[in-house]
Parts: sequence; structure tokens; C-alpha cells
Amino acid sequence: MAVCARILKQNLVNYNRTFSTFGALASQTKLTSERYPNLSRGNFATLDDSDLKQFENILDAGRVITDSSEVAGYNEDWLRTVRGASRCVLKPRDTQEVAGILAHCGSRGLAVCPQGGNTGLVGGSVPVFDEVIVSTQLMNKIESVDTSSGVAVCQSGVVLEQLDRSLAEQGLMVPLDLGAKGSCHIGGNVSTNAGGLRLLRYGSLHGSVLGVEAVLASGEIVDCLSSMKKDNTGYDLKHLFIGSEGTLGLVTRVSIACPTRPRSINLALLSLPNFESVVKTFKECKGQLGEILSSCEFIDSDSMECVTQNLNLTCPLSPNNFYMLIETSGSNGEHDEEKLNMFLENMMGEGVVMDGTVATAPSKQGEIWQLRERLAEALMKDGYCYKYDISLPLSVFYESILVMKERLGKDVTRVVGYGHIGDGNMHLNITTPEYKQDVMDKIEPYLYEWTSKYKGSISAEHGLGFKKRNFIHFSKSDSAISLMKQIKGVFDPKGILNPYKVLPDN
Repeated sequence: MAVCARILKQNLVNYNRTFSTFGALASQTKLTSERYPNLSRGNFATLDDSDLKQFENILDAGRVITDSSEVAGYNEDWLRTVRGASRCVLKPRDTQEVAGILAHCGSRGLAVCPQGGNTGLVGGSVPVFDEVIVSTQLMNKIESVDTSSGVAVCQSGVVLEQLDRSLAEQGLMVPLDLGAKGSCHIGGNVSTNAGGLRLLRYGSLHGSVLGVEAVLASGEIVDCLSSMKKDNTGYDLKHLFIGSEGTLGLVTRVSIACPTRPRSINLALLSLPNFESVVKTFKECKGQLGEILSSCEFIDSDSMECVTQNLNLTCPLSPNNFYMLIETSGSNGEHDEEKLNMFLENMMGEGVVMDGTVATAPSKQGEIWQLRERLAEALMKDGYCYKYDISLPLSVFYESILVMKERLGKDVTRVVGYGHIGDGNMHLNITTPEYKQDVMDKIEPYLYEWTSKYKGSISAEHGLGFKKRNFIHFSKSDSAISLMKQIKGVFDPKGILNPYKVLPDN
């Protein structure tokens, strides 16, 4: 357990090191309103001194942040791609304070930007113009853990890694694992329907989240915080808040079903000659590893080169075209290890897998996982990163990388692919020394058109946020988008909650 704690702590340090750099560099990132000159501010009220006074009455002066140097970090995403101009950050501690804030903002017509750990990748967690930022950082209480039913109830500002550590003491785990686990909040995870590394085993948050409490734009508290795994009474409203990215309500509390923590974890890193071998290995591991398979990730050679060179990490295998991480989790270490080794012998015997290593010690597993989990950090070292998160049929999965490499050529530093082969989720990343509009014009909307042609999704798990909202039609029908707008109108008639996000401008 001590070794695991050290690994978790180091991951938190690594992520926060990247996350904290943008505060000092805020002035170097162009304002979103300037980078997107055709964007118009909505017809919202402008913050004044009377609003600040009211916020201080609801909270206290120490939790109404107006100092520009303190506000700067909340205005910018950690990728340094979007930056707002909010003058005020509010830090409530509970649902009633959130209700008071939104009631005032709703009556005044002040736009609001809900913000958790600000680890999003599509500009959904930072203001576009001068929206009031409501941060859930202080809403960090784990309220209860029922070890009999395996259900945890907590406030939305609890950091994912902290929740998992607390559950570990009870023999449970969060059914979600992300590279940003040291900074992201469970409320943000729910609001974006975050996927992560173990969706293959535990499914999406639509299945794991049992209940949600949220505050509407009017200040009304919607209590759907059931802890029951079966509740078939009327419309299941919690699903509207899961994945709506704070546009329908601000999530304040969550109840989540937590599986038993595995006693045995094994991790294999494999090298493969081509993508056909990756697909074959995935198909075979589903059959041969079955119930103990918990994660199946792939990394291409350019991604591995990026993470090893830019972060000075070491890959224990000789260079190859593709790599896979296959994790098993179970209750019998001897059985699981034997099953994994037999699978690897079969794959290597057939010439599908060229080389591999198996880690059973948590310290070695942590070192291997860094090759995958720190890729986003490594790509930032190149300069500017154009991030895409698409889902595709496996028949054309890696073709997306080849198509974009051919299209962009020498205009970019690199085009890389990695992600969740287990659920068809490609993380396609393109880097240049600095932001280039001509490169962006070559990427969008071409990549979305190409993805739509194969019936894929333009956002597999990151959400739409600000960056992708106007491309939603590549994944959703006109009738579906129309219905979404009607739902938004019911929940938030004035449109004050996270404006310019999720739904298209027109």
C-alpha cells in the first residue's frame, strides 16, 4: 500500500506540474474572444460592485476572489489553448451556497462558468468572455461509504484520486481512472461523462452513477441523489446532468457504485509489428482473459518516441511500430498471472506479438503506466497541441492517423495516435511549435467529415465544450440537436449556465 501511495503521489506531482505552469503563462495565451473574432458575447448582465457585495453575503469575502493574479489560472485551460476574461471566482462549500449564487445570477442575468479541476480538453471549463466562475474546489467532502452495498456519496469537488484512496481503505475503488486523476473532480467527471482507462471493464458513468444532486440556473435544487441500484420510477433525470457539461445544472453531490478493489493486478506491455496485430491481440485477449481483463490500451511508435524523448522516460522494450498495455484485475494472483502468461505465450508463438514484459509489482506497473498516462504532458513540450478524441470502427481506426499525416505533411511537428483500443476511442494529437491557423483550417472540419463518413463520433469521451460545439451535427441529427436545445430552454431559460458550450451557435 505504501508503494501504491508513492506512485499516486508522483502521478499527482507530474500532472500538477504541467497544470500549474499555465498560471504564469496566462498572458501568452490569446483571449478566446480574440482568437475567434466571429464570436459574439451573449446578452448577459455585466458584473458590478453590488453583485460582489451580494456574493460576499452568500459566502464571505475570502471566498469571493477578484484579484487578477489569482483569477488568471481559472480563466485559462491547462493546454493553454483558450482563455476567458472573468473578473470573479466564487468558492462555495455546499449546495445551499451554490443555490444562493445561482439564484442571484439567474435574477440578474449574469452568465456562469462552473469549474471543477479545470482538466478538460475542449475548453468547457473556462469562461469564454466574462462569465462568473463558480469553483467546486472547497466542496470536497466524502460524506459516506457503504461497504455493504459498495456505494459512496460525496460532494462534487472531491478529487478523483483522493476518493479512490479513501475507498481503498474500505476495500473498494472508483470505477474510473484517468491520467488527470490527481487534479480532476468527480463532479467534473460526471458532468463530462469521463471515460478513462477502465471503461472496458466497468462501463461508463451512466451505469456507475446512481444519483446526482444539481442546482438549476434559477437556484432550485434538484435532488436525484438516490443510492439505490434499482429505481424505475419515472424519467431518470440524472442522465441529463451526466455529460451535459454544466449547461443544464451545476452538479453538487454524487452517489456512485464502487466495485470491490481487486487483490491481484498484472500489467503487460507488448510490442507489435502492425496495427492488424493490435486488433488481433485485442480480440484474443477478450476471449482468453475474459473476466479478468480490465484495460486494453494502444500506443503508436510516434507517441512512444514523444513520451520517452520529451519526458526522458524509458520504454523497457526494443523499438517497434505499435505497443499495447493489457491489464488484468482479479482476486487470485496465481490464477490471473498464469492466465496472462498463457495468453502471451500464444500470441508470441503465433508471431502476433514480437516482445513483451509483465509487471506484477506496483512500482514497475507505475513506471509502465507513465508511458501512457503522461502522453498529454509530453505532447505539450512540442509547443501547441491540437487534440482530437474520436471513436471509430476498428476497421478504419488507425487509418485516421495515416490520413492526417498525409494531409498535414511537414506543416506539423508530429501526428500521433494512442488510446482505448478496447472501446474504439482514438486520441489523435497533432503538434506544432505554436498555434497556426492554416494548420487548424486543414484539420477542421476535414477530420470531423472523415469521422462522420465512417459513422464515428467526433467526441468519444472529452465532450464538446467550446471547441467542438459547432461540429455536433457530424455526430447528431438535426432532430436530436433541436430536442437538446428545447431541453436547455426548460432547464435554463436565460441560457446563463456555461454559455457558448455544447450546443451550436446556430
